[in-house]
Amino acid sequence: MRNAKMTVADLRAAKGHRVLTMLYVETPDEAAAAAAAGVDVLSIVAPVWSAQMREAAGDCFVQVGLLYGELVTTEDYLRAAFAARAVGGDAYYCGAGLGTVRALAGEGLPVVGHVGLVPSKATWTGGFKAVGKTAVSALQVAADMRALQQAGAVAVELEVVPARVGAELSRRSPLVTFGMGAGSGTDAQYLFAEDVLGCTRGHRPRHAKTYRNFAAEYARLQAERIAAFGEFVADVKTCRYPAAEHDVPVDDAEFSAFLAGLGDD
Repeated sequence: MRNAKMTVADLRAAKGHRVLTMLYVETPDEAAAAAAAGVDVLSIVAPVWSAQMREAAGDCFVQVGLLYGELVTTEDYLRAAFAARAVGGDAYYCGAGLGTVRALAGEGLPVVGHVGLVPSKATWTGGFKAVGKTAVSALQVAADMRALQQAGAVAVELEVVPARVGAELSRRSPLVTFGMGAGSGTDAQYLFAEDVLGCTRGHRPRHAKTYRNFAAEYARLQAERIAAFGEFVADVKTCRYPAAEHDVPVDDAEFSAFLAGLGDD
């Protein structure tokens, strides 16, 4: 039962007073582990967002990711956000334009924007690399943050900018900054669970930190899975399975009566 779940007001009140922790999770097990470990904020994308995930997330504040590209029109985003809200979402990541952000905020839906390296729009900033390393680039990130604030967003993912830039942008903006590769001066430190657990698929970003080697454990489990299945195949081929202890017994008299009932056919 959730009885201490952070609200948007709590999120804002924490700004400048304590650094929040944030994880992107994909399964109920990950969400439950994050909640048990005391993680403050979870990011969960809409396709896997469900009542089961909400229950697993416990007291964590949950940002539900509304998928850019799968949703297109403002109405698409509004419908998706209200559907996520009905399941218990606390805020809604929106990578769409300012008009859509404004429409969501106008309905009282807490919106999280995205600035800096935005993977879905990385072609505009030179690909998958840091943003804000020049004054011109950093000022554009600041302008993007101001525009999101004016459109009604409550928070922003600030991704892969120089640490000093991230700290200054966070200090000067009322937006709660979810920093991913943006230094220690942001309002939250945001990582993907797969990076934390050492099971990253594809490129592992510079800012990622690995705390466990789940990839090796998964490989070990897969080897054990293959071995177990192979032993089952061998047992069937050599008539070791099923054995007597696996069979359902029947009384001799009942079996004789069964055979008699079948006749000679």
